[in-house]
Amino acid sequence: MLTVDFITPIADDPYVFGQIAAANSLSDVFAMGGKPLAALSIVGFPSKLLPIEVLGEILRGGADKTREAGAHIVGGHSVEDTEVKYGLSVTGIVHPDRIVTNAGARPGCELYLTKPLGSGIVTTAIKQRKASKAAEERVLALMTQLNARAAAAMVEIGVAAATDITGFGLLGHAFEMADASHTSLELQAERVPVLEEALAYARKGILTGADGRNRKYLEGRLEVGAGVDPARLAAFFDAQTSGGLLIAVPEERSHALGAALAAAAVEAERVGRVLPRGDRALVVK
Repeated sequence: MLTVDFITPIADDPYVFGQIAAANSLSDVFAMGGKPLAALSIVGFPSKLLPIEVLGEILRGGADKTREAGAHIVGGHSVEDTEVKYGLSVTGIVHPDRIVTNAGARPGCELYLTKPLGSGIVTTAIKQRKASKAAEERVLALMTQLNARAAAAMVEIGVAAATDITGFGLLGHAFEMADASHTSLELQAERVPVLEEALAYARKGILTGADGRNRKYLEGRLEVGAGVDPARLAAFFDAQTSGGLLIAVPEERSHALGAALAAAAVEAERVGRVLPRGDRALVVK
């Protein structure tokens, strides 16, 4: 399998940014149940504006995170740019009979989410200098965390479908799973893990620029029950960088998956279920 992704800086520390960008790029391989083998760096860098040492730290962070994933960076390409951009083109491997896609969810499957939401809201608060130090440390730790252990657990148990949560937010990627699987997904709002700081910032109107775009994308496709907390719902639309996995697992394997994720020290919650296709692809209760 081959995948590519790159982003602009989401952390002030160039080494941490390199780690986040690499984890984000590797996530597509893990979401399909694969193992990364090698990667190529993709770099845009304003060498006339920033010291070359900054680029060195970005590349060091990316290389360290890639090695943590069991892969190696074997080359890459850079261009002069007006702003920093970094990411990876990743080559991975998976057995043809064990590929996990977002198209296999079936009615009766239960849904697990492996990282709390709200990283986009918190990083926006950081940029606005409104975030606490604790919130900043928490969100950076989440974004540098690989989805490798979660992927290994779902491959071990055998799941129906999975997707990683990135720019379209939980609801955007959940819709893609429902649409590809010809099902509807029901999410229990209070079960979905959200960073407490993100809820607090959302209540103050601190949201990402993607919030409005993601809401518009789901117009006519989403049913939201009465009483759902608007701040919590905002986190469901929040664009994530290096977010977790949304996994659909047959009901009879649900307990085993939960146990495997817990044994692997993966933060995960059972957040909903898969239903036959209804009037709306997504239902939030």
